[in-house]
Amino acid sequence: MNMNYSAFEKILKSNGYKLTTQRKKVLEVLQEKESQHLTADEIYKHVKKKCPEIGLATVYRTLQLLSDLGITETLNLDDGFVRYEIGELNDKHHHHHLICEKCNTVIGIEDDMLDNIEDRFMNDYGFKVTNHVVKFYGVCSNCQKKTKEEHF
Repeated sequence: MNMNYSAFEKILKSNGYKLTTQRKKVLEVLQEKESQHLTADEIYKHVKKKCPEIGLATVYRTLQLLSDLGITETLNLDDGFVRYEIGELNDKHHHHHLICEKCNTVIGIEDDMLDNIEDRFMNDYGFKVTNHVVKFYGVCSNCQKKTKEEHF
């Protein structure tokens, strides 16, 4: 996803906030590390390199604000940590995630493959799905290769 600061700034301004240097740096880290689904502490470590004066509390407050405004999304991978990623900034559903049980790699899947199921829920039950969270657990291709190599 290309960073669109004007869209973020518009959302912030319409809610009475500014796109400060600290908020911009947090968004930059989320963009640069998009596939890593970082925790707040990990985000802090990366932001600190770009903005040495920033404090951990500022990163936490920024992530909470960005999450409240729908700019970022939180992700719970059942590992005891809340992880963050940049949101879609529209009405799209959250994307799905493939989670490797060996190395904890998380792969975001952008294609929403549940549209037919949601249509059926609407047609059969009059139930409109507004969102869903799908996590698939398994073994990534890298770990599968390592396992095969270990057996030879």
